[in-house]
Amino acid sequence: MDVRLLGTGDAFGSGGRFNTCFHVGAAAGAFLIDCGASSMVAIRKFGIVPNEVRTIFISHLHGDHFGGLPFFLLDARLISRRAAPLTIAGPPGIRERLAAAMENAFPGSNSAPPRFELEVQELQPGIPQNVNGVEVTPHLVKHPSGAPPLALRFRVDGRVIAYSGDTEWVDELKQAACEADLFIAEAYLWDKQVKFHLDYATLVQHLPEIRAKRVVLTHMSADMLGHAVEARCECAHDGMLIILD
Repeated sequence: MDVRLLGTGDAFGSGGRFNTCFHVGAAAGAFLIDCGASSMVAIRKFGIVPNEVRTIFISHLHGDHFGGLPFFLLDARLISRRAAPLTIAGPPGIRERLAAAMENAFPGSNSAPPRFELEVQELQPGIPQNVNGVEVTPHLVKHPSGAPPLALRFRVDGRVIAYSGDTEWVDELKQAACEADLFIAEAYLWDKQVKFHLDYATLVQHLPEIRAKRVVLTHMSADMLGHAVEARCECAHDGMLIILD
């Protein structure tokens, strides 16, 4: 199984990075974790085939994490000519917010149904769910976005991938990432604690409790990028490939 970090930036493009989007190649089928506004650019840049993506999981409903969905769906209809089914799974409220995003980005785009089967599922915090062969457990975190924000724990191909989403420290992160083979964690700031975002210093304090086998930092601001060489964890970059044997 391989994980390609297509976009590892924050909302503001710090370091010239794309918005959050991770591609997982698994036996159960390829899936994306988040699809920020710039994701179609990253998908093209790194040679991902959109029609091979079976599922898109969304952590929370901010533009740098789900704002690429209108472009992905319009590409599927008009450019890639998708025929295979697609599932989008995200927080409660994603159906309405996705419809609104489609209409705002491309007025009238909701009026014509796609030629492929599109299913939008709402993930309930704390309840494991099998979505197209991927077991996903959402954990409620703290990051106001108009809908419940989620950290996501995936079990697929005998491996566990955890993703913090955006959040200040909450104990639910220990459950989401406990003994994960890969924990992709926000490190927005180096050591300054702010509401609704995770800083590196706080994260490092809790890593012994989490016991993840590999930790990769993402969603880094200019402040965190300036300290990246000092970090004891791996720092993600756009296009980074992680192989989980």
